[in-house]
Amino acid sequence: MDANLLNWDDRAELHATDKTGSYRIENVLSGGSNLYELETREIGDISGKDIVHLQCHIGLDTISLRNLGAGSVTGLDFSPKAIAAARDFASKAGSDVRFVEASLFEAVEALNRTYDIVYVTWGSVNWLDDVFRWAQVVADLLRPGGRLYLAEGHPLMFQCNRKAAALELRHDWRTPAARPLAWNEDLTYTGDDRLLKHPRYYEWIHPISDVVNALIAAGLSLDFLNEHDTVSWQHFSFAIRAGKNMYGLPENAPKIPMAYSIGATKRGVGTYRIVPKKVDGH
Repeated sequence: MDANLLNWDDRAELHATDKTGSYRIENVLSGGSNLYELETREIGDISGKDIVHLQCHIGLDTISLRNLGAGSVTGLDFSPKAIAAARDFASKAGSDVRFVEASLFEAVEALNRTYDIVYVTWGSVNWLDDVFRWAQVVADLLRPGGRLYLAEGHPLMFQCNRKAAALELRHDWRTPAARPLAWNEDLTYTGDDRLLKHPRYYEWIHPISDVVNALIAAGLSLDFLNEHDTVSWQHFSFAIRAGKNMYGLPENAPKIPMAYSIGATKRGVGTYRIVPKKVDGH
């Protein structure tokens, strides 16, 4: 986590001064939205809703949620440089979005309130070693009847060798907490040619079953689980543009799910779940 923090501090500096146009900074500062069509469609009506955006990075999607009519929006991220950039963007946009610097696993204490919607998208749970602990944080931040919206890269895509010239299965379907995937990447994902000072980082692959079961165990009910053949970044060099700002596999390649999305609702007071009785120590 310490290495990941250094890596994301570097990325925040580059992304906040984005030379590639990837983050569409001016669009957000002028009152627009950077949300992709997928999450804009699936998240539903957010008018007047209190929203917390976890792992918000430099806050442009967070401000976008406010621009789309949310009642109040809070962004949380563990990178001080990302939060500083987010606050600067909010000031320039004249937006009252609140930004809080804290680890995801310290979010409940740092925020000290609950919300109508927890919003989590694109490159989030793969940076965490414990998806069950993450789900409990989500549940603790939601009011009864509150909703989670999650859009994330698909674990099958993460299992494939992203540097190969074609689809090639390389990694196990579940990454043990103590044995994360280790990477050294000199460049960030936007195409910026400026080098990262701290290229080392770590990730974990979490099966969708773990994510779903973690949410159920934390007291949420699943509203939908969708898989998608496109994702919001060019994960493979051979991936091609597929619609506005999304990437998919070329026609001659076998198709795999590249992303998934989940909607879930926190069960209200008075509901309960059945816990299986242990038998013979199991």
